Amino acid sequence: MELCTESILKVIVPVVLILVQIPFFIAFEMKKPKPRDLMPIAVLSVIGALGRAVFAVIPSFNPNSAVVIIAGMQFGPLAGFLTGSLSALASNMLLGQGPWTLWQMTAWGMMGCFAGVFQRTGIFKHRGLLYLYGFLSGILFGWFMNLQYLIGYVYPLTIGAVIASCVASVTFDLAHGMSTLIFLFILERPWGKKLKRLKVKYGILDIRRE
Repeated sequence: MELCTESILKVIVPVVLILVQIPFFIAFEMKKPKPRDLMPIAVLSVIGALGRAVFAVIPSFNPNSAVVIIAGMQFGPLAGFLTGSLSALASNMLLGQGPWTLWQMTAWGMMGCFAGVFQRTGIFKHRGLLYLYGFLSGILFGWFMNLQYLIGYVYPLTIGAVIASCVASVTFDLAHGMSTLIFLFILERPWGKKLKRLKVKYGILDIRRE
């Protein structure tokens, strides 16, 4: 069964992705952030981008998702989204820009945003749930990016094509999920403690609740 015409999706979807991102940047700007509030977003975005570039030789295995999740946990949903979005943009300056960039910005942005939301609910006090979130985030990231491939390169777009794409990407999605879990296990505790001290000491991204 054909789901939709290729031409319509190619026009509508990028517009929707842009519209999804704009409110986050506007909301952050409306808080009138000080330079010290911008610093952790910039630094963590660069770290995530460089980490992704370093591990580019291993398909789908990279620390960027873990860095984005940590950013959301420590500095809130808005900062998490911005870190995810900007790290995707920055890393693709090294790895190559393309129509996939907007999709990656949205996917990593939402990953950081939901990490911030879940952190505030207290769910991540249970370490197992944090690691589960990291693993599932990697899987869902892959499925989301499959849509970019399907819409951009597959016609006609059918349910069978969607299923085939998800099956073909299983290895890469599992690698992304496992790498996110591993890097969270390694980085979250030491980085979390240091970032929390900086946040408390300087009032970074914590003096104006989102």
